[in-house]
Amino acid sequence: MSFCLDTYLQQSDDYGILLSRAGFKDCAKIINEKSEEVWHVNAGETVLGARIIGIPPIPIGVNPKKHTIIISYTKPCHGTAAIEIPVKDEDIEEIWKVVNENTRK
Repeated sequence: MSFCLDTYLQQSDDYGILLSRAGFKDCAKIINEKSEEVWHVNAGETVLGARIIGIPPIPIGVNPKKHTIIISYTKPCHGTAAIEIPVKDEDIEEIWKVVNENTRK
């Protein structure tokens, strides 16, 4: 994958924080409300170079028209946030592969 979430968040300011210092359930609610499509992954899956943690099934919001996704992201000492980040079509396809892997298990 050409995208690394941790590096991106450190080096860019081209993302939006929709909710910060929240719990997993609150982030999931925002993701469901603000997304055109919602896909689900299991805890521990790697999405955009970062392992996703939370209460399964973990929602990932996809807004194909805006070329963004919304995920919950937990950073030690800072808590969990719902962040919206711009992505390329290839990144959305990679996430879809992870989602499809989950449905086959």
